[in-house]
Amino acid sequence: MVEYLVNSCGFSPSMAAKFSKPLAHLRSTEKLEAVLNFMRSQGFDGVGIRKLISWNPKYLCFNVETNLAPKSQFLRDLGLLESDIVNAIARNHDILGLNVHRALVPRLEMWESLMGSRELVLKHLKKTRWFFCSSVEKKLHQSLRALVVRADELGTPWLSRMFVRTLDVLHKLSKEMFEAKVELMRSFGWSDSEFSSAARKAPTFLGMSLNMMRRKMEFFINVVGYTPSFVASQPIFLLYSLQKRVIPRFRVTEMLKLKGLWTGQYKFTSILVFSDTKFMEKFVLPHKENVPELLDILRVAGTCKGNDTLHLASEDEEGLNLLSNL
Repeated sequence: MVEYLVNSCGFSPSMAAKFSKPLAHLRSTEKLEAVLNFMRSQGFDGVGIRKLISWNPKYLCFNVETNLAPKSQFLRDLGLLESDIVNAIARNHDILGLNVHRALVPRLEMWESLMGSRELVLKHLKKTRWFFCSSVEKKLHQSLRALVVRADELGTPWLSRMFVRTLDVLHKLSKEMFEAKVELMRSFGWSDSEFSSAARKAPTFLGMSLNMMRRKMEFFINVVGYTPSFVASQPIFLLYSLQKRVIPRFRVTEMLKLKGLWTGQYKFTSILVFSDTKFMEKFVLPHKENVPELLDILRVAGTCKGNDTLHLASEDEEGLNLLSNL
């Protein structure tokens, strides 16, 4: 099985070994071959296929005729093109495990009733993750329209890719806690319009605890020197891990300035957005011999493993996913 996943899907031997475990019961690769051939016929390339398998290797055990083909036909009947179907499944891979008539159709009808048109539903289906991943009926039930009203109050456009994410965040956030966070940001100088704008751009920052929200604002304002309005205009920064990204990178830049090695070519805003690899290449590795303290800073923060590898915190991943929406 490991050999098959390496040769047919392009996995490395170590990854193939990991994903082969749920397939250990199979005595032949006939079913797997049928699934892979079907995926390729639907427009999935090697990267797309590996992503699906990494999410759930058991997708390779699905029956093409009774499971996969009906899902593809369902999406095609909605009016999606081949490339749109690939994107929809890649972003909502749970579609593959749901029954068309008992799950997909009812959820589609509910979203269509909520949004008012099939066009809006399809736009979100092609670009939004987790659109069909859990039971809308159980998760949101009668609160759907109330959540839409709250999203409207923030000014979140229904066509925005942040719309569904905003509904999910608001569902988990009580009105009392929401108001507490509004009041906290007011205490830092945010206007109500700035709060709404920040929520539209990066709604998941609302999911932070009050304490973490306060700590991040205090650091950006009191230590870095940003104005509250500037932070409001760049809410992506509030999604970055304070201990594993923001503080270590700030300390690295300050150390370079102290040693007279800072060129001033990049602003701290750019440094925060840099990938781990780029950050290491530009600011740490060139100076690791003369300024070994830089690696110490990262190790203390728990972000440096080995000599030149950084760990990306989950908050940072979230921030990078939302960066393109700002």
